[in-house]
Amino acid sequence: MFDMEKIRPGVINMLKVNMQVKKGESILVLNDVPRTEEWKLSYSKISDFAKRSIMARKMYDIICEVFKENKVDYFVYPSLGQNGVEPTEEVAEKIKKYDIVLALNTYSLSHTNARENACKAGVRIASMPGLECEMLTEQGPLAADYISIKQETERLAELLTKAKTARVTTENGTDITLSIEGRHGGADTGIIANKGEWGNLPGGEAYIAPVEGTATGIIVVPAGWYFGLVEDMILTFKNGYVVSIEGGGRVGEELRELCYFNDDKYKHRRNCAELGIGTNPKAKKPDNVLEAEKIKGTIHIAIGDSSHMGGVNESDLHEDFVLPSPMLYLDGKLIIEKGKIV
Repeated sequence: MFDMEKIRPGVINMLKVNMQVKKGESILVLNDVPRTEEWKLSYSKISDFAKRSIMARKMYDIICEVFKENKVDYFVYPSLGQNGVEPTEEVAEKIKKYDIVLALNTYSLSHTNARENACKAGVRIASMPGLECEMLTEQGPLAADYISIKQETERLAELLTKAKTARVTTENGTDITLSIEGRHGGADTGIIANKGEWGNLPGGEAYIAPVEGTATGIIVVPAGWYFGLVEDMILTFKNGYVVSIEGGGRVGEELRELCYFNDDKYKHRRNCAELGIGTNPKAKKPDNVLEAEKIKGTIHIAIGDSSHMGGVNESDLHEDFVLPSPMLYLDGKLIIEKGKIV
């Protein structure tokens, strides 16, 4: 059993360095807990879920002990079962009432109107879906040099903003081209210091929303690079949308069910939503998307919602797929060579 006390330095560092908490600011630790039906999930999934809930409570205790001049609250809500699903009105209103929200959940609220409206109200939000205890230790990605990460991430975000086209290839078969013309590159630097800002923790990625209808090609997600993925999974894109998912074992089956290929009502879930570049040198874990997409030199492609990151496609789904050792070309110029940022 992991000793939860080991996360103490990481929690304190997160509040001081990443969130830059100020005296008197209010802090909410937000956590989703498994619904009754989710206790029937595989043991590994429910164990991961339950451990995260325990960690959230420990985080709350640590913050209360250390940051005595801040109001600190803890709030749990039933799992939404999927990344990008809007929470209840109670949750949406709750998160607007604090200066800082630490969303330590299993299913992400990043790509929701609730998160966006809270930020518009001035709330700073750290979105941490899938956070694991080890990420908060001295060896974990939350202990990285975020000043250096900020500089490189902002540089790459600027390159994305200036580019018109992007192409990603890998040695195991990925080859996808998309337009990013007119879109603004974002920088998830891990520093969330100003009113209304939000980002992932651990942080470290530059990202952009591709122009809808332009992504064409395939991505091959290697086994081990998504939770529970035991065989390679191939997503084929045409005119901006996933048109087929091959392989992937049980993960592939679940994604095919989510995509409803025979029902255009769910076409929004199949949209190519994001191109991202990892910039955190301490991120290592491949099968946890929160950390894997931050691994320096990786590329991730997402499907589903892009409306909360500069695109126009609204969806109740946002799923990222990480590609190791990629080649990235912007307007034909090599930017990443086999996972090395040039």
